[in-house]
Amino acid sequence: MSISALFGLKNSNRDFTQRESWGKNQFNSSFPTALACYMHSKDLNPVYLELNNELKVAHSKINVADLFGMNPSSEELFFSFESDYVPYRQLVIGNLPRIDLVTQNLHTHQCLQGLEIKLTALPDHTTCELTEDKFGSELVIRPDSIVYLALSIVNVYKNHIAILGNMIDSQFDHVKDWSEGGNVLALVPEIINTINMILLNKLDQQTPLIIQPVWKTLGKSPQLAQNCLDIFVWSNFAFTRLFLDIGIQEIARENKITRQLRSIIWLLKMLLDFCRHGKIDHAKVIDSLSYNTKNDKAFAVNGKITHAYMSCAELSNPRITQDEIKNIILGEGHLLLSPERRFDAIIYNSPYLFK
Repeated sequence: MSISALFGLKNSNRDFTQRESWGKNQFNSSFPTALACYMHSKDLNPVYLELNNELKVAHSKINVADLFGMNPSSEELFFSFESDYVPYRQLVIGNLPRIDLVTQNLHTHQCLQGLEIKLTALPDHTTCELTEDKFGSELVIRPDSIVYLALSIVNVYKNHIAILGNMIDSQFDHVKDWSEGGNVLALVPEIINTINMILLNKLDQQTPLIIQPVWKTLGKSPQLAQNCLDIFVWSNFAFTRLFLDIGIQEIARENKITRQLRSIIWLLKMLLDFCRHGKIDHAKVIDSLSYNTKNDKAFAVNGKITHAYMSCAELSNPRITQDEIKNIILGEGHLLLSPERRFDAIIYNSPYLFK
């Protein structure tokens, strides 16, 4: 019996010879990481979604070595799953939330990148009846993603707090109670403009934040498409479009604070608190500014929305084929999967992939 493993994940805090490392939550972050390593071995770069100076999402490519902060084939690269990104600890009050993947230098213990991972199905329920060129994936965003977004922004301003303060503090120093939804709702257009100004001022310092692999099926069926896997990477600044753009639309038709609008307010309040106190009390912001909506997720966007940002040849025709999955899931790792999620179940129930 060959030893179960995932391509490229030699050094990590998960033991892929053990069944517990193949559970649904672990697989959703470890498989995409292995997929990125595999793509690097084939000289394939993930699609990189960046914010341009017109506040639009533009496409380029990002080398996996730049994504991880080190060459994936290096013996020095360590993958720490479900960890906190230590360099941000000094920027928060209380405990720092864990993020899906922290890459580290095994020799120096330096943290290189902190990355969220969203393994998404293509198409989703809103696009599965459309033609392939219109397929899109649903994205569900956690509150912790907003926290890491805020921290990634203040990290580039931490030595220029006065500049950030000039853009933000004077604009909102009159707000006494941020928990009062009716008053805050009227401020959202100004909040959006302020956030956009903050981003445009540091456009050249945006960094990768979210790794979004897509796995493509034949429409609504559970059968994988022949070309079924690819990776998209959202920069921290491009990620803001998923709630700022929708927030602009919602202001015109809603008279309440939606999840997207709440995420906009959370982000602004965290940046404001950093200006005033030099730290972010993220738990307090999220708990006190709930606006009568559960905090289980920040927001979700369906495939019709994400398609507008992600549409490209790689979305219509992913570059990794189903025949290559056996090159990523090694040994008899597929037998250790718990088929509780759709992608896990497809692999578990597709033994022909490994012949």
